[in-house]
Amino acid sequence: MPELPEVETIKRGLSNLIIKQKIKKAKVLCEKSFVGKIEEIKSATIENLRRFGKAIVIDLNNGKSLMIHLRMTGQLIYDGKERYAAGHPSDNFLDNLPNKQTRVILELENGTLYFNDQRKFGFIKVLETKEVENDPFIKKLAKEPWDITPEEFYQKLQKHQNSPIKATILDQTIIAGLGNIYADETLFMSKIHPTTKSGQITKNQAKTIIENAKKVMEKSIDSGGSTLKDYKKADGTKGDYLDKFAQVFNKKGQPCPVCKTPIKKIKVAGRGTHICPHCQKEKK
Repeated sequence: MPELPEVETIKRGLSNLIIKQKIKKAKVLCEKSFVGKIEEIKSATIENLRRFGKAIVIDLNNGKSLMIHLRMTGQLIYDGKERYAAGHPSDNFLDNLPNKQTRVILELENGTLYFNDQRKFGFIKVLETKEVENDPFIKKLAKEPWDITPEEFYQKLQKHQNSPIKATILDQTIIAGLGNIYADETLFMSKIHPTTKSGQITKNQAKTIIENAKKVMEKSIDSGGSTLKDYKKADGTKGDYLDKFAQVFNKKGQPCPVCKTPIKKIKVAGRGTHICPHCQKEKK
C-alpha cells in the first residue's frame, strides 16, 4: 500500500494533468470498485485534487467529488499525449488499456484516466463535495504531523499508555500518515525504541517525534516517495527516498549511519521493524 508521501506525490503529478478537463464519458467495469451513481460525474469538469491521509479526492464543478483509495494493488493510469502511471507497478503501466484489471474508466477531453486494481480492495466513491470531510473514512482520520501540536499528541499518548509507541503512531486515528517505513525512520531519528510504552514517552520526546515525522515525510515527498517494489511516481519513475535518505528501514545488517552498529530487524505490533540496538535503547 502506498504511504502518505507516495499518495501526495500521486496527487501532485495528476494535478498537472487532469485539472480543468471535462469527464466526457465514465464507465464502471467492476461494481465493487465504484460506490455511487456514475451518471452524477458525467460531463463534470475537474476543478481540484486534494489528499486526506492516503485518500485522493477529485473535486468536480457540479458539487460532486470522487474519493479514491488505492489500497494494496490500486493504480491510476492517465493515458494522454504521454502515459503517467502511479500505484502498484505491473505491466499495466505499459500495457494496452483497458485490460482485465481495469475497474473504472474516465474518458477526459485530452486523455483517459484508468483505475486498475488487481485485488479489488481499492475504490472510487462519489460524494457531495460539501460532505467530503464528513465521510466516515475521512472523518476518523486524525491530524497529520504538520497539523497536530506536540501537546495534542502527548495527550493522545496518555490514552494508549500500554501500547508500544510504534503501534500508537501507526494508528491513523491517533496521528495520520505514518506507515511502517516512516514510523521506523521517525523513531530512529528520535532515538526511541519502538517497543517503548506510549505512556513512557515524555513531553519532550513527543515533540521530537512530531518534528522528526515531518522531516522524514517532507524528504520523502521531495524525493518522490519510498519505492520498494510496489510503487512508482506519477510519471512512471520510481521514488528514491529509500536509496537516498532512509537510515534504517530495509537495511538489516548494514551499519547504523550514526554509530555503525548493525541494523537489526525485529517485530513490533505484528510489523517488521528496523532499529539500531545501540541508538535506540530498549526500556525494561
